[in-house]
Amino acid sequence: MNERILLIDDHTLFRAGLKDLLTRRGINVVASVGDGEEGLKKANAFALDAVLLDMRMPKMDGISVLRLLKKNHPKLPVAMLTTSSVEEDLVGALKNGAQGYLLKDMEPDDLVVALGDIISGKTVVAPDLAAVLAQAVQGKSKPKEEKINPFSSLTPREYEILTLLAEGQSNKVIARNLGISDGTVKLHVKAILRKLNISSRITAAVMAVEYGVKKTKFVYTRR
Repeated sequence: MNERILLIDDHTLFRAGLKDLLTRRGINVVASVGDGEEGLKKANAFALDAVLLDMRMPKMDGISVLRLLKKNHPKLPVAMLTTSSVEEDLVGALKNGAQGYLLKDMEPDDLVVALGDIISGKTVVAPDLAAVLAQAVQGKSKPKEEKINPFSSLTPREYEILTLLAEGQSNKVIARNLGISDGTVKLHVKAILRKLNISSRITAAVMAVEYGVKKTKFVYTRR
């Protein structure tokens, strides 16, 4: 075996380990790079038998790189090598021309066999994903769950104060910024914690950041 392989993966340690693993099994890794742009350049520079491509990468994700590889080199076999078992990723890869969808936790010998099958023209999907692929083919995909908004019960004023908590502002600073008393801010904070079923303003701030709460300007009128 002397297949010429291009490896594109942004994780340096994984990339080095995989290159060593393949080399010891007689596979020629002609280039091993950490981003999609460099991978595309290498694909143009070398005669390749296959590309092993990561799904999740910064700057340019795996599907984008896959599309360009197939556009520039339609006959070049490309296999996704990823940790993602998400149906959307699997189907998206196959629809965009991937001839393999392999998982990073595969046994080394299984990976080598799969790579050989892909180079010979077969389409290979990791055995652990057979059920996921079958669901997609049969149209039995699970409906996507709507993301629950934990802040939907907050009033506009409480939401506004939550955004200020997320910025690390104290009660006094919030009161000054909003033109209300410290005591009023304390009452609003208590209400926020009760509605979110948490006990700390720090936890509230962390939740706001994690859910991407954005600062909103509300206009209040006196009755």
